Amino acid sequence: MNANVVGVDRSLDAAEIKRVQDPAQIRRLIRSGRYAGRTGGVAPGYVQANLCILPADYADDFLRYCQRNPKPCPLLGVSDVGDPRFPGWGDDLDVRTDLPSYDVFEHGELTESVSDIQALWRKDFVAFALGCSYSFEYALTSEGLPLRHVDLGMRPARYNSSIETVPAGPFRGRMVVTMRPFKPAEAIRAIQITSRFPMVHGAPVHIGLPHLIGIEDMEAQCVTNFIPYGEDEIPLFWGCGVTPQLAIEHARPPICITHTPAHMLITDRLNASLAVM
Repeated sequence: MNANVVGVDRSLDAAEIKRVQDPAQIRRLIRSGRYAGRTGGVAPGYVQANLCILPADYADDFLRYCQRNPKPCPLLGVSDVGDPRFPGWGDDLDVRTDLPSYDVFEHGELTESVSDIQALWRKDFVAFALGCSYSFEYALTSEGLPLRHVDLGMRPARYNSSIETVPAGPFRGRMVVTMRPFKPAEAIRAIQITSRFPMVHGAPVHIGLPHLIGIEDMEAQCVTNFIPYGEDEIPLFWGCGVTPQLAIEHARPPICITHTPAHMLITDRLNASLAVM
């Protein structure tokens, strides 16, 4: 199959979508329903974003929540009211159709996951694009640092920590974190590299000693698949883009739409454009 021309009208599997290099073409394939899987490893080098869509009455408070909690909620862009686009992130980008899967919350409760939100879209909606760890992971692997979960074909280990976020209006809750283990020298390098990417979670929020952030049993408290690590490795914890979903449970807006975890919005911006030197 040609990596740049996808002409057969059928669904693509993960291996096939990863051979398509152009992010605009990938969005068209998602929009047409031909790909509905995870976006990890898709369009390497391009920024992927977490998504949160709220009624305008809740948008100002959520904007402040992101500004006060930039580690788990790094703000990339905000749409105009009723506009499903993020200027500068993709000319044809449409947040109503261009993610493989969306989670719909009503009064803070997850009610359904859907592949298209055109029928749910409202004129008072405001969309928020938030930084995603896929960007800093690309920077880490580009520097030769190993990622255990990638080698195992898994998602990063995710935990609900005891770290309280800074509230804004009705939005509040504890921080969700993701863990990646490294040997000490690699851990230092990982901190240095991710510090250059504050718009996509930046440096870790915690290093080692997981019990200090409420994680007493690394395996039992893992929300995703547990990632094993050795006695000569240090667990590093980064703020996670799932954090806003806990804040939404507290805020209980009448409706809120987010990305389904691991099903991101793929943009036309390069990860390198986000680096701070």
